[in-house]
Amino acid sequence: MRMDQAPFASQWDIGDDDHPHEECGVVGVWGSSDAAALTALGLHALQHRGQEAAGIVSLAAQGQFHAHKGRGLVGDNFGDAAVIAALPGHAALGHNRYATTGETALRNVQPLYADFEFGGFAVAHNGNLTNAHVLKRALVRRGCLFQSTTDSEVFIHLIAISLYSTVMDRLIDALKQVQGAYSLVALHNGALIGARDPLGVRPLVLGKLATGGFVLASETCGLDIVGADFVRDVEPGEIVLIDDAGVRSVRPFARPSSPRFCIFEYIYFARPDSIVEGTPVYDTRKRIGAELARESGVEADVIVPVPDSGVPAAMGYASEAGVPFELGIIRNHYVGRTFIEPTDQIRNLGVKLKHSANRSMIEGKRVVLVDDSIVRGTTSRKIVEMVRQAGATEVHMRISSPPTTHSCFYGIDTPERSKLLAANHDVAEMARIIGADSLAFISLDGLYRALGREGRDPKAPAYCDACFTGDYAIALTDQGDPSERPLPLLQVANR
Repeated sequence: MRMDQAPFASQWDIGDDDHPHEECGVVGVWGSSDAAALTALGLHALQHRGQEAAGIVSLAAQGQFHAHKGRGLVGDNFGDAAVIAALPGHAALGHNRYATTGETALRNVQPLYADFEFGGFAVAHNGNLTNAHVLKRALVRRGCLFQSTTDSEVFIHLIAISLYSTVMDRLIDALKQVQGAYSLVALHNGALIGARDPLGVRPLVLGKLATGGFVLASETCGLDIVGADFVRDVEPGEIVLIDDAGVRSVRPFARPSSPRFCIFEYIYFARPDSIVEGTPVYDTRKRIGAELARESGVEADVIVPVPDSGVPAAMGYASEAGVPFELGIIRNHYVGRTFIEPTDQIRNLGVKLKHSANRSMIEGKRVVLVDDSIVRGTTSRKIVEMVRQAGATEVHMRISSPPTTHSCFYGIDTPERSKLLAANHDVAEMARIIGADSLAFISLDGLYRALGREGRDPKAPAYCDACFTGDYAIALTDQGDPSERPLPLLQVANR
């Protein structure tokens, strides 16, 4: 779901359209005199979750809020000591943006901030609301004026119109009206608040600083960089309130019988050194690769990862297959968006800006390329061609996820279904399109086995895997024409 399309994100990311794009990263700090600096460090660690923009809001004495936002990377915005010095206070929250809703304009850069009768309130959100269109239309008809095109602003207006007496009750009122997947960090005069959606699709963890303060972050790598000890995952449907008295848990939603954490966090999104839902990501990706080798092994001379996300899976595949692992493709880490106008000719060459073949490891060999996903197939085709040109005698591609056949509406930027290669072609046809001698994906049950399950239980899946199955666990209210849907009755109950 998008309120607006995000053209800035798609046209310029040369050579990267065979992966679903990152969501966003959130960080919150309470109880540290260096709150803004720690938040900036946390955002650095979560840079992989969003590279389009970054923002920090801090809370100082007497309830004074300070903010700094900008497009670009965290270091571009918060590398100057003067910027951090202008964000004083004992608490702060930050956000890395990858646009899944709304254009990449400064007005959409989070955290969002508003002044309420109870004081200032800032919010940062990772995920997507699947009823944001419907809610926004109802809010606008009530007189609410939206200042951005991101779905995150819906939270602000729902809190504003709520007649509950406390900030927490207003937030609960808002959360009970939204649908979708989210991890949310908010800051007001009295507390730092973290919340996860009722099914726990999006991640959020709690950590404790040696000085006694607390940190909320999308991943444990955001805790590690600031020296915070991991305390626990914020549970699905839970709200944690952090203030000077410590941490308090509030549960406005019933505990889900079957949480649906995003399975793609294990495959691609989370940083390899993070621990996700109690499981080290690096180890998990190696197990996925090993399962992939057991399911679809092929005679080969060398196993080559498509860097960087394919590396752990390729290591697991090589170990299980007993075939040497080599860096047959080298990635240039200093290329992001193209530095010249992306004409068709340059776009075709774009993959070579990011990847180059290591000929000595490839020439004259049967090569297995291991990658984490195929979305459109264009980059995979170019990489296969590049490896052939480097002298490979055979090129086989193995993918450490099942075929991506459905779009994600829960905070991951994937193309519409008509543009997904696996939604329109079988595996044999996909192999022909990308030019590989063979192509195989890990099975859905194999993926679940690599995650420690016996397989996928279709009656109660342990993860959100809608991109592979079309089994959407959260209602997609906004799909279709929202104007044809009845307006919701917004809750304005008083307590």
